[in-house]
Amino acid sequence: MIHISVADGSLTIPFHVRPRASVTKIVGEMDGAVKIRLAAPPVEGAANLELIRFVSKLLGISRSKVEIASGITARRKILRVTGISFERCASEFQKLGLC
Repeated sequence: MIHISVADGSLTIPFHVRPRASVTKIVGEMDGAVKIRLAAPPVEGAANLELIRFVSKLLGISRSKVEIASGITARRKILRVTGISFERCASEFQKLGLC
């Protein structure tokens, strides 16, 4: 189960990323985090930008509402998301079978 938490009007969502995939897609859950493959290399922030782009599109919010709170250079990242309710976010992840 994904551990989405709410603090100060924003959501924090853990991700476990694997860059250099052929296509960007969520592949499951790993240790309470969303496991995702990214179609971008971990060079000059390309994978981080791809993660932000994909999550903002998935949740239907602008990219400016998604930021990496921790793990800029790590595979394990925490995203801070604003402008969306916990219920709506959980609903989107439930559609993928993650919550």
